[in-house]
Amino acid sequence: MIVRDFILWFENAPAGARADGARVLARAWLDGRLDEAGRVEAEQVFFSLLDDPSPLARQALAETFAGAAKAPPALIAALACDQTNVSALVLARSPLLSDAQLIDCAAIGDSCAQAAIALRATLSPAVSAALAEIAAREALVVLAVNEGANLPEFAMRRMIERFWNDGELREALLGRAWLPATVRAALVAATARQLTDLAVERNWMERARGERIAQDSRDRAAMIIAAGCADYSNEIAALAAYLRVSGQLTAGLALRALLCGQTSLFEATLSELTGMGPRRIAGLVADPASSGFAAVYARAGMPESLFRAFQFALTALARLPHEKTEDGALRLPVIQAVLRQCEVSGDENLSSLVALLRRFEADATREAGRRVIERRKSETAPAPRPVQQPVAPALAAPILAAPILAPASAASETAPPVVAGPPVAEPAPAPTVETAKSSVEISIDLGALEKELIAA
Repeated sequence: MIVRDFILWFENAPAGARADGARVLARAWLDGRLDEAGRVEAEQVFFSLLDDPSPLARQALAETFAGAAKAPPALIAALACDQTNVSALVLARSPLLSDAQLIDCAAIGDSCAQAAIALRATLSPAVSAALAEIAAREALVVLAVNEGANLPEFAMRRMIERFWNDGELREALLGRAWLPATVRAALVAATARQLTDLAVERNWMERARGERIAQDSRDRAAMIIAAGCADYSNEIAALAAYLRVSGQLTAGLALRALLCGQTSLFEATLSELTGMGPRRIAGLVADPASSGFAAVYARAGMPESLFRAFQFALTALARLPHEKTEDGALRLPVIQAVLRQCEVSGDENLSSLVALLRRFEADATREAGRRVIERRKSETAPAPRPVQQPVAPALAAPILAAPILAPASAASETAPPVVAGPPVAEPAPAPTVETAKSSVEISIDLGALEKELIAA
């Protein structure tokens, strides 16, 4: 009877009152305050509100039923396809929507509806991948910062591929708790590409030089990423596969991997290029002078002119102590050992290789110098000096009028300290002041002190 009276009142009520009435009726339905007949009539009212000319009533229903697990499923499905201010409430919270429904709503919704889906507390890999493929930029930024979203590796790479020049999206992805090695490499490549385009457009450098710098940056980043992975893990293999697909897997990168001591990345590179198993590759790489290594090198399609460089690098790595650096830096002893081997061989065909090695040597020397300087700075860093309080302008006149030589007995424990300013070009010989607690002589430059007090 109450629901029937509500229906009669509802027909002529204003939009705001209808919204309030719908909210009260929905709460009564959820709380179980209606009998079975009343619940059926109330559901009929809810579905009739879907055709209401004002969205306020539907928005009231969405606010009430959004997080309810016992809401009418058909009503939730209808509200999820409504206009954004109604559907976003349901899309972000309702537990009754399946993955297929969420994907369908993302396909037909605007960026706000897609962002509401991306904000859900948990997202399956299927929904995350669908958003990565079709969602707008704003929704992808929300998806990237949502740690509850199960984002597959290929979905993150697709997001970067679609919006590679969007710094906000790249920053959001970098803020995630864990990123696969392939995604980090894709982020580096996108950043290098954008910076290169910017430098060329503003005539800061030529295209060829910009692309050379970008390639060096990508190669260095690949070494750093590989250094953070376990030795010949699935992540290293996936990184090699990504580098090949993206066109970054070059002979120069493979040689840099050895010169950095990243033998696992080199082995993964050969495995990716030849299709051979990792154990077999590791056995062949362990004996670089064998015909088996020469065969697998040729099968990988590596340039013949660099074959001896790879042999020399593997031999040097076997003789030198194993060092795995977290920063993936070039190892100067390995480079110098390869250069010595090239000079001893006397082969004139290695001139281009020697030029490449010299460039690597310069980079390694520069990085080593930077590390030494930073270490020296940290070792010899002076203790922090106490902050000196500036002299107030009101004290300037008394201090200037005070005698230069103050007797030790006249020194007050509460007197403000005298701060010496920077020395002038030709300072006049200044007298000394003996303190009561120390025999240290303090030289006071009156000209510099006066300038400092006036400036204060």
